Amino acid sequence: MWAYRLVAPYTFERTEIPEKTPDDLGDRQVLVRFAAAGVCGSDLPPFRGVRGKIPGDRGPSAAEMPGFPVHEIVGEVIASRHRGHGIGDRVVGWASGFDGLMETVVSDGDGLAPYDMSLSPKHAVALQPLACVLYALEQLGSLRGRHVAVLGQGSIGLLFSYAAKVLGARHVTGVDPVDRDAIAKEFGVDTVVRATSDRWVSHLEPNDRPDVVIEAVGHQVATLGHAIEAAADGGTVFYFGVADDDSYPISMRTMLRNNLTLKSGVTRERRRMLTMANDFVREHPELLPAYVTHTFGIDDVQAAFDLACRPAPDRVKIVISI
Repeated sequence: MWAYRLVAPYTFERTEIPEKTPDDLGDRQVLVRFAAAGVCGSDLPPFRGVRGKIPGDRGPSAAEMPGFPVHEIVGEVIASRHRGHGIGDRVVGWASGFDGLMETVVSDGDGLAPYDMSLSPKHAVALQPLACVLYALEQLGSLRGRHVAVLGQGSIGLLFSYAAKVLGARHVTGVDPVDRDAIAKEFGVDTVVRATSDRWVSHLEPNDRPDVVIEAVGHQVATLGHAIEAAADGGTVFYFGVADDDSYPISMRTMLRNNLTLKSGVTRERRRMLTMANDFVREHPELLPAYVTHTFGIDDVQAAFDLACRPAPDRVKIVISI
């Protein structure tokens, strides 16, 4: 069967590997035939050749692991050892081995859920990042009447902006050096700031400081400090972006003097959150067509990731589809 693997920085190779069979399944696992995958910001450091913490990432130039690093998938269940999934079910969610770029994927069934069949696979795959965003927002409590700032207006940041507005945020500020003027209003952004987060925070007036700051950039250290510096007195900072470093220096003096709360966390209760995401897009059918801006065929994986690495004002979510 076909699979892609990273063989050098910025370089995918299509290869053939042995077929996966029902015998490969452990308890509560399913075998899913690939239909679509989303390119996530957390996939890009491995694409660039950065060595991560995934077991097996030991290649001399890149990971060289079949299917790696994709985890956002949609597909059809062709074998199951999970009571919640039957053969023929169409599911969306996590490729639990971060190996979604292959013809059939063995995955933990607890990280998959059925989706509304009126959605095409290329749109349904966006339910996975939306589930992550909705789970994070659950941890923040009510946003009604609050000023929310989102650092990073990539595919995750724009979902945060949209969902925060739907959930009652009084004002949403989106901060990103990429020009998002043309699309920001579609995603609920009231104030578009085209700047790096350090420049933005250095010009903030006291009355403009947000009640909630969401760090949706990740993969570096500085923006968490900017988020803490920006938050209003008594405010909350949520760190969502992937942490590539074990330790992040923050100003505890600022945390203490401003009575701030810092939260973070991975997405739990994944089946529940995927179901919630499915319900959310049913209520807001305009979201996914605006969100999925670029679709590539399975023979164009390299081009999809090349685009994901380039700043582009009109690019939001990139999907790879059969």
